[in-house]
Amino acid sequence: MEPNYVVSVVLPAYNEESTIEETVETTMRSLESFMNGDTYEIVIAEDGCNDDTPQIADGLSETNDCIRHFHSDTRLGRGGALNAAFRQCKGTTLVYFDTDLATDMQHLETLVEQVRSDGYDIATGSRWLPASQAERPADRQGASWMYNQLVRLFLCSNLQDHQCGFKAFDRDALLEVLPAVENDHWFWDTEVLVRAQARGFEVTEFPVEWTPKPDTKVDLIGDSSRMGKEILRLWWDLRVEQRLPNTSGSPTQP
Repeated sequence: MEPNYVVSVVLPAYNEESTIEETVETTMRSLESFMNGDTYEIVIAEDGCNDDTPQIADGLSETNDCIRHFHSDTRLGRGGALNAAFRQCKGTTLVYFDTDLATDMQHLETLVEQVRSDGYDIATGSRWLPASQAERPADRQGASWMYNQLVRLFLCSNLQDHQCGFKAFDRDALLEVLPAVENDHWFWDTEVLVRAQARGFEVTEFPVEWTPKPDTKVDLIGDSSRMGKEILRLWWDLRVEQRLPNTSGSPTQP
């Protein structure tokens, strides 16, 4: 008989051999502080790693029934790994957060309950709300602020922070949005949030405490350029789909 999970937590993992075991253990402790052990699953979305992450993930899944290892032989990208793993999840509330645990895990219950109990389709942590606590180097702080302003301007999003790696989804809502999502890497978060808002889903954000980690895999210059191109690509897609308001002052053509 298939287990009936309430929550599925996906951990996107690329070459995380030094941290994945501790991340899984911390995740389990955090979930068990407000959930029964048989009501959740943890899915390690291992993305074509070339270190010992796959072997460690196999060992974790063999010793605990609530842990599953999703393996990809080739690199899917962060968003691609999340897409593939979420489609295999069994929970009704789907969660993911970055394995470096930059977002304080004290917020996990709030994240889950925003969707599970409060009726939102998507919830995301935010580092840009007045009550948020997040400190970053000046260059990354400035890049993040500019990026979010561009998303709000061009893609008509109501959110302050689109890229915080700490999100929860109603399963049905996410699976409706995913087929339209084209990006398979860092822009995945933004595209999911923007497309969900454009389709009328209820999306909320809440303040979190966030501490940057020194081993980030983000390339500030290269990834910023690619993200800018993705904003323009999504702007055009949504215009064609007529899912963004017409700001030119003239009627939108059918």
